[in-house]
Amino acid sequence: MTAVAPAGVRFHHGSLVVPAGAVHTTPLGYDRDSVPIGAPLPLAASAELVHRLSGCGEVVMAFEGKLGDSLLALSGVRAVLDWLRLRSVRVAVQAVGPYTGLIARTGLTTQPQATAPSGRRAVIGDRAGIEAHGSDAAVNLVLDPATPPCWSTDGRAHPDLPARHYLALERRLGIRLSATAPFAPTLATGPNKLVEELRSTGWLGRLTIAAITATSWPERKDYTAQRYITLAEHIAEARQTQARLLLIGGNPGDGLRVTTEAPRRHVQVLHLDGMPADHLADLFPHCHLIVGNDTGLTHLAAMAQGRDGSSPPVIGLYARHSHSKWRTGLPHHHAVATDLSDRMHQGDLCPVRDAIAPETDVRMDAFPPTALAQVCLDLLNGVGP
Repeated sequence: MTAVAPAGVRFHHGSLVVPAGAVHTTPLGYDRDSVPIGAPLPLAASAELVHRLSGCGEVVMAFEGKLGDSLLALSGVRAVLDWLRLRSVRVAVQAVGPYTGLIARTGLTTQPQATAPSGRRAVIGDRAGIEAHGSDAAVNLVLDPATPPCWSTDGRAHPDLPARHYLALERRLGIRLSATAPFAPTLATGPNKLVEELRSTGWLGRLTIAAITATSWPERKDYTAQRYITLAEHIAEARQTQARLLLIGGNPGDGLRVTTEAPRRHVQVLHLDGMPADHLADLFPHCHLIVGNDTGLTHLAAMAQGRDGSSPPVIGLYARHSHSKWRTGLPHHHAVATDLSDRMHQGDLCPVRDAIAPETDVRMDAFPPTALAQVCLDLLNGVGP
């Protein structure tokens, strides 16, 4: 479902399939659905990459950069591991760097081995991670979000970054890999003391909305706490209930800080500033709805999966960047986007990479809380595409 919100703003449902002819794409070079899993592709593989990977006994995931870029790139690691399994190459898999705990939740890593793995080492990560950990590796793979294009095959476009990374590696490795869309791995969750404390004090019982205010670019991407509060008030009033609003902020510099606001008529507000990403991964599946800007914690929220395999709807707000590229591709990860974001999506453009200055200033106030509330209500009420 692609529904019109206020003037110049559209809602894009996460399960929407984008036709190849609707956006600027690069043909994958083969009809993927017609190639059996494990079969050679009608394209030449990268012989050097195949040779080096085949001799590796260890794969190291090394991501040191932005959280969002790192999470969306994990599908590239998944592609390499799928290829190794199809070729019956056994490897030990570990993660290093600041996201080790989160990456372990994807199931991509293996248990530490008593003996050192045989063979050489492959390091997969971002540029900072490769520089830090790849000096003696047999092969280094840099997963740069600016590199893979929007692929198309079987009449379908694959604009999200996890699909771009996975399919780019499939082409280079030369055989049809096992995964199908969505390509992003999910994050397993479990018991968490802080989450249980929030539940015991009543914050996770009724309608619970998480709103992400943390961003590395506040002047461009901060929807503001007040707009989120107004949004929650509209939702709670329409549903004739009391809502709990969890405002997820960045690190204030002194660790976790939890503060409450005076209760309002329809909404109680709890500020969670500096909550570690590991804890947020356990918290998000307990919410009924998550809204955030185009930032790493919003991607994290979409990838976090409850113990029953379910995930709440997640809405990303996209003012400038492509709403399709900067999503996980998971069906519950939706977007509300401006006309500029839509044009970036259609042309596979980036306002930063391609130095595109908007004709008029586009900020987060493009999304009125009243109109955004209606999108949220449709999702909460199960109105699908």
